[in-house]
Amino acid sequence: MARRSWLRQLTARRDIAALLPRAGSGLVAALAGANLLLGVLPVVFAVATALVLGGVPAAVEAGSDSAAWSALVAAFGVAAAAFVARQLLAPAERALAELAARRVDGGVFDELMAAALRSPGLGPLEDQQALDALRTAAREVEFGVRSPGRAATGLLALVARYTELAGYAVALGVVFSWSAAAVLVGVVLLFRHGQRGGLRRYADVRVRLAADEREIDYLRGLAAGAEAGKEIRVFGLAGWLRARLRETHLRFLRPLWAERRRIYLWPFVWLSVLGLAVTGLVLGILGASGHSLGLADVVLVAQATLGMLRLAEHYPEADMPTVIGMSAWDAVRRFADQVPPPPEPSSGAAVPEPVGTIRFDKVSFRYPGQRRMVFDGLDLTIPVGRCTALVGVNGAGKTTLVKLLARLYEPTAGAIRLDGVDIRAFPLPEWRARLSVIFQDFVRYEASVADNIGLGAVAHLDDRQAIADLVASVGLAGPVGRLPRGLDTPLARHLRGGAELSGGQWQRVALARALFAVRHGAPIVVLDEPTASLDPRVEAGFLEEFSRLAEGATTLLISHRFSTVRHADLVVVLEHGRVTEQGSHAELMARDGSYARLFRLQADRLTGAGEPTR
Repeated sequence: MARRSWLRQLTARRDIAALLPRAGSGLVAALAGANLLLGVLPVVFAVATALVLGGVPAAVEAGSDSAAWSALVAAFGVAAAAFVARQLLAPAERALAELAARRVDGGVFDELMAAALRSPGLGPLEDQQALDALRTAAREVEFGVRSPGRAATGLLALVARYTELAGYAVALGVVFSWSAAAVLVGVVLLFRHGQRGGLRRYADVRVRLAADEREIDYLRGLAAGAEAGKEIRVFGLAGWLRARLRETHLRFLRPLWAERRRIYLWPFVWLSVLGLAVTGLVLGILGASGHSLGLADVVLVAQATLGMLRLAEHYPEADMPTVIGMSAWDAVRRFADQVPPPPEPSSGAAVPEPVGTIRFDKVSFRYPGQRRMVFDGLDLTIPVGRCTALVGVNGAGKTTLVKLLARLYEPTAGAIRLDGVDIRAFPLPEWRARLSVIFQDFVRYEASVADNIGLGAVAHLDDRQAIADLVASVGLAGPVGRLPRGLDTPLARHLRGGAELSGGQWQRVALARALFAVRHGAPIVVLDEPTASLDPRVEAGFLEEFSRLAEGATTLLISHRFSTVRHADLVVVLEHGRVTEQGSHAELMARDGSYARLFRLQADRLTGAGEPTR
C-alpha cells in the first residue's frame, strides 16, 4: 500500500514537471533560480545575524577601529542585504509564477477545447462521466486556484522550501551535530508527509462528494439567477429552496467533517507530541553543551532548529496546488481519453446533388452505455425534393433519426444511403455542408441578429442582402427594425446596446438561419419542431411562406402539431423505433389508424369538441 502511494506521488510529480515546458524555458529557468535564491537567503540571514550577535561583545570591547568591529559591520551588511534581497525577490517570484501558471493553464485550456471540439459526433458530450470531467476541468483551469498551472509553479516553489531546509540542516550539522540535524529533518519530513497525505485523502473525499457539490452549485444558481426568479416568487418557493440548500449542504459537509477529523485530529496530535519531544531533546542537549559553544554558534543552532521546525507547516503556495491542482489536469486527460481521435481526411467522392431518395436501410442504433435499442432494423425512405413529416410520441426516436442523418452518431448496424450510396462514403464536412438542421433546442448565440442568421452558412456570413431578405421573409422586418442597431443589434441584454427577442421571434431567427443555409447550397433541410413557439394562426401562413422559400429542397419536418404535418407530401409515423404508418395526410386519415386517432384528439382539443381525453 505504501509503495503504491509513493509511486502515485512520483507519477504525479513527473506529470506536473512535464507541464513546465509549456511556460517557456526562459521563464521556467528564471522562476527556478528565483526560488533557489529564496531558499538560500533565509539561511544566509540566519548565519549572518548569528555572527552579528556573537560578534557584538568582542567588537564593543575592541572598539570601532578594530578588526572585530569591521567583521561585525560586514556580517550586519550581509544580513541586511539578504533581508532586503528576499523582500525584493519575493514579489518578483510571485509575478513570474503568475505568468508561468497562466501560460500553462492557457495551453491546457486550449487542449481541453480542442478535445471538446475534436469528436465528429456527440458521444463524448452526452456521456455523463465525460461531461463531469469536462465541467471539472473547465472550471478549475479557467477560474480555480488549483489549476495545472498552479501545480507546476507550486512544484518550483518547493525548491525554495527544501533548499532552506537543507541549508539549516547543514548549518546545524556543521556547528552542532549531524545526528540532531538528521533527526530534525526526519521530523519535518514526517509532518510534511502527514500534511500532503491528509490533503490527498481530503481531495479523494471531495471527489466522492462531487454530486452533492454540483447540487449545491445548482441550487445557489437557481436562487441567485433571474431565470427561476418568477416561479420562486409566484409559488412562494423561497423557504423550500433555503431548506433544500441547507439539507444538501449538510449532506455534503457531515462526511467531510468526519473525514477531516479522522485525517487531521489524532495523527497530528501524535506528530505534535513527537515534534515537541525532539525539539526539547535538541534544545536540552544544546543547553547542556552550550558552554563549549560560542555565542554565535548557540544563536545559529537555535535559529536553525526553529527554522527547520517552521518548515514542517503547510505550504500554501505549493501544497494545495501540487496535491489537488492536478485533479484538473487529470480531468482534462480523462475527458481527452474518452474523445476519439479526429477522423483521417476522407478521400471519398464529393457529395452529389440528391436526385432520388435518402434511405434508412435496416438501421439499428443504441446510445453508448445504454441497453435499449432506439432503432432495430429501421426502414425508411425520404423522397428527394419533397417534404416528409415525421410524427410520433415522445421517445419514438424522431430526434435520434436526425442525429444519425447528420452523422452526429453512426448506426450500430445498417446504413443511411443517398441515392444508393452509404453516406459514410462521403467526406464528413462535405456531407454536413449539404444539410441545414434546426434542432428543437437551437442555439441562441449572443451575437448580432445578422450573425445569428448568417451562421447557417458561415462562409457566406457577409451576404447581408440575403440576410435582410430572409428577415423580411420570416416576418421579422418589423421587430428587427425597432431594435437599437437593426441587424447589428447583439441579442443579449447584458451586452452593450443589446436586446432580447421573444420565444417566437427567436424561432423565426432559427428558421431564417436554416433558409440561409438552403440559399447557399444545402439541399436537405431538417426542422425539429419549427413552429412550437408560434400560435396556430401564424403557423399556417408561415409554413406556406417557408415552403415557397425552400422550394426544391428535401425537407424533413418533425412536429407534434398535426396542423403542421398535414401539409407535408409524406407523413411517417414512428412507434418504438419502427415505421408503423406512412402516406399522405388524406391517405392516413382514410386508413383510420394511430395517426388518424392522434389527429382527431388534437383537433378536438383545439375546437373544444369531442370527449375529454386522458
